Amino acid sequence: MLEPPSADMNVMQDRRSEVRMLCADMVHVRWRDPAGKTLRAMGLLEDISHSGACLQLETPVPLAAKISWESNKHRFSGHVRYCVYREVGYFIGVELEAGSLWSQKCFKPQHLLDPQVLLRAAKK
Repeated sequence: MLEPPSADMNVMQDRRSEVRMLCADMVHVRWRDPAGKTLRAMGLLEDISHSGACLQLETPVPLAAKISWESNKHRFSGHVRYCVYREVGYFIGVELEAGSLWSQKCFKPQHLLDPQVLLRAAKK
């Protein structure tokens, strides 16, 4: 089951316990459908934090599905917490498993931006 689209993305961000780093990187994503079949898609990594990420895909992924993707040095895996459709595709929220938590040492996306740096610069 997919959650209905949210009119305000800030609602989701307010519930996060960690700041997400904005990013952009293409990743090969895998998950299993309810029948157990492995599905694959190319996705865009939209944001990432120590324990979570958001991927943009052209296809929905079921809630609670185990999902994974790999970088050159690190394999990420977790479970789908939300899947919402917004104009350009499906946004998949992933809670990372303990063994695949993110840090800039293990993986640095092609484009990475800390929104807190932007806020500090805007206040000057």
